[in-house]
Amino acid sequence: MLKIITHSEESKLNSWYLEIDRGLLVLVLLLMVVGLLTLITAGSADATRMGYPWYHFVQKALLPYTIGLICLFGFSMLNKKQIISISVAGLIIGIGVLLLTAFPNSFQVIKNGSHRWVRIAGQTFMPADVLKPFFIVTTAWFLALMRKQYGSDIFFNKEAWKFKKISWIPYLVVFSICTLLILLHPDFGTALLYVGVLGVMLFVAGFPLKWLPGILGTIGGLVALAIVFLPQLAHVRERIGHMFYVEPRSQAWYSLNAIKHGGLFGSGADSYVKDVLPEATNDFVYASIVEDWGGIVGCALVILLFLILNRLIKHAIYARDDFVVYAVSGVAALFGTQVCFNLMTSLHLVIDKGMTLPFVSYGGVSFITFCIIFGIVLALIREDTWNR
Repeated sequence: MLKIITHSEESKLNSWYLEIDRGLLVLVLLLMVVGLLTLITAGSADATRMGYPWYHFVQKALLPYTIGLICLFGFSMLNKKQIISISVAGLIIGIGVLLLTAFPNSFQVIKNGSHRWVRIAGQTFMPADVLKPFFIVTTAWFLALMRKQYGSDIFFNKEAWKFKKISWIPYLVVFSICTLLILLHPDFGTALLYVGVLGVMLFVAGFPLKWLPGILGTIGGLVALAIVFLPQLAHVRERIGHMFYVEPRSQAWYSLNAIKHGGLFGSGADSYVKDVLPEATNDFVYASIVEDWGGIVGCALVILLFLILNRLIKHAIYARDDFVVYAVSGVAALFGTQVCFNLMTSLHLVIDKGMTLPFVSYGGVSFITFCIIFGIVLALIREDTWNR
C-alpha cells in the first residue's frame, strides 16, 4: 500500500515541487519550446543567408539556454531574503556596468552610432537588459520599506521627501541618472520601458489615479520635445515618418508580407519571405512564426503569452505581502509591454524599438534575463502562498 506523503515529510526539492506554481512554470517552458523551434526554422534561414551552417544559431543558443534554465530553477528555490540581497548587489554592479557606456573605454562597444553595449570576458551585452530583474525587485523592496516607514501615504507624506536613507530623493536621483544614460545611448524604447514599469508599480503602491492624465500629458510632452530636438533621437523621427506608409523592401514590408504569405495554416517548406526578412529571429520573430506555421498557430501563441500575463496579474492581485504585490506587478508590466510592442512591431502598428518577444526572440542575454525574472517570480509566489 502506498504511503501518503505529507508536505512536512518532503525533502526540500519535493517541497519546492509541491509549492511551486507548476501551471506558470509549464507555460513558460512551452514558450521556450516555441523559441527553440523558431530558432531551428527561421534561424536556419538566417544562418544560411549569412553563410553559416543551418544549425549555427541553434548551436550558439545551447549555452544561453542551459544557463537560463539553471537560473530559472535556481532562483525559484530561493527565499525572499536571498532574492532581495542578490537583487541589491546585482543592481549596484549593473549600474556600475551601465556607467561604462557613458564614456569611451576598453569595455564600450559602439554599433551603428549607439553605445548601449559593453564587452566583458568576451561577451557583448546591454547593461540595461541585465538590470531589469534587479531594478524591479529593488524597487518593490523600496516601496515596501517606504510603506512600512511612512504608512499608506508614501507619496504626499512630507517626511518621505526629506533626504534620508529610505526616501524618495535618493531613489529618484539614481533612477533619473540611469534612465538618462539609457536615453542617451540612444535607446529611447528601453528608457520608456523602465519609466512605464516604474509607473505601474507606483500606481499599484497607491499613487492616485486622478493624477494619471496630468502625468501622461507631461511625459508625452517631454517625449515629443525630446524626439523633436535631441539629435540622438534623429532615428526615432525618421522611423515615425515611416509609420504612415510601408516602404517597399523595408523590414515592415517584409514582415507584413511574411504574415500574409503564411495564411491560416502556414507555408511550411514554401516559406521564403523570412529568408530575406531582417531580424527574422528577433524583432520580427512573430512574422517568421506566422509564415512558417500559419495564423492559427500565431493566434495560439498570443493566447499562450496572455495566459502567462493573466497568471501574473492574478498573483499580484491575491498576494498577501506588499513586496510580492509590487514585484509581480512590475514583472507583469515588463512582460506585457515587451509582448505588445514586439507583436505590434511585426504588424507595423508601432515603430521598431528592438524589444524582444520574451523566451521566443533570439538573444542570449535577453533569454537569461527573463529566466531570472520568472525564477524570482516563482520563488516569491511560492513563499507568499505557503507562508500564509
